[in-house]
Amino acid sequence: MRRVRYQVAMSLDGFIADSHDGYAWLPEEPEFDFQALYEQFDTVLLGRRTFEIAAAHLDNFHDKQLFVFSRSLTQADHPGVTVVPDDAAGLVRELKAGEGRDIWLYGGGELFRSLLLAGLVDTVEPAVMPVLLGGGLRLLPEAPGPWRLTLERSQPYSTSGMVLLEYRVRYETDQSE
Repeated sequence: MRRVRYQVAMSLDGFIADSHDGYAWLPEEPEFDFQALYEQFDTVLLGRRTFEIAAAHLDNFHDKQLFVFSRSLTQADHPGVTVVPDDAAGLVRELKAGEGRDIWLYGGGELFRSLLLAGLVDTVEPAVMPVLLGGGLRLLPEAPGPWRLTLERSQPYSTSGMVLLEYRVRYETDQSE
């Protein structure tokens, strides 16, 4: 079965965007292979805010199926993506059961929360940046937790100080591990 992977950049204090929805705080990391990352996925899930913020860079996903979860955007205004107005969990269940590579939950926090609550996120993979933002958009907006995670992999990068982490989400049925 395909996995839903929340692969996202995050400040050390847990923010995925600054207080102005910006990401200029992200350092350059010449050792990180973005092409290898992109090749792991054929489907990308975005919330409306993330879609609007990242719209100028979506050409990086030209060969991927893009789903934008929004009640306010219309399909007619955004022909290059599939706008999903409701039942995010139902669509993601269908995608997971289908054929293909892993599914990139690109952002944002609200979409992550809804899919986590539905038991559909398989891994949380923050690229932790050596910066403290002090405020902004949280990795996980307030939600009833906790969720237990199992560390699967970690990779430090010496040039930027970034650390890429990969955790498997352990839902109630597998909390004993």
